[in-house]
Amino acid sequence: MSADRIPLAGVIGHPIHHSKSPRLHGHWLRKHGLRGHYIPMEIAPDDLADTLRFLPKLGFVGLNVTLPYKERVLELADLVTDRATLIGAANTLIFRRDGKIHADNTDGYGFIENLRQNAPDWMPEAGPAVVLGAGGAARAIVASLLDSGVPEIRLTNRTRIRADKLREDFGQRVHVVEWVQAGNVMDDATTVVNTTSLGMVGKPEMRVPLDGLRPGTLVTDLVYTPLQTRLLRVAAEQGCTCVDGLGMLLHQAVPGFERWFGMRPEVDESTRTAVLG
Repeated sequence: MSADRIPLAGVIGHPIHHSKSPRLHGHWLRKHGLRGHYIPMEIAPDDLADTLRFLPKLGFVGLNVTLPYKERVLELADLVTDRATLIGAANTLIFRRDGKIHADNTDGYGFIENLRQNAPDWMPEAGPAVVLGAGGAARAIVASLLDSGVPEIRLTNRTRIRADKLREDFGQRVHVVEWVQAGNVMDDATTVVNTTSLGMVGKPEMRVPLDGLRPGTLVTDLVYTPLQTRLLRVAAEQGCTCVDGLGMLLHQAVPGFERWFGMRPEVDESTRTAVLG
């Protein structure tokens, strides 16, 4: 791309109207007075491959990827990071100057940075983590928790076969617990993470018993609509340290923005306010 060309980035998905990424990246571009634009694009499944090859010619330097394309873009990328391969999904694409598409997954990075910022006393190595759910988000969370030194992950999912597959992929520190037993394995946990959509606006409530939660346990929910889910409300009443899911969305966007626009943005209160609108 020539030096005088304005860099373009965006987010692709199907549908895309719900994405908060345009608001987030637009805020950072304005705040730092940078040349560039960030655009939401709804791409039909049949058009995905052609779109990825064509966008760089229009001046695009990269993309965020949301459902349902996080797995499929791995097959279309020329280079895939180890962590995106391990997780089996990518959320960030970089269009390189040599024409190659580079795929990465920054969800785990965003998850850990959110905890470090909002629960600075959290010590992952101090005890087991309970992870609810075994979908795509859970894979990124499990990888990042293992990386950060969690000694044991108790993984539970409504469909056991998905949890078993995840344990196969991530090894002996992951132990599968039946969904009906989920409430019974929280009492000595240092960390509890909900990666399911339970508790989200328009989805069923989470019915897992939470009376085993103890003061000081870090509890976080990837759901951020609403910001205060039932899980976080009950956990706060029981003296837990609670971190909402919005920060993960904000932090996972930092590496991509830096690569595309040449400046590392900060996640601060003004960022949250801009995204919540």
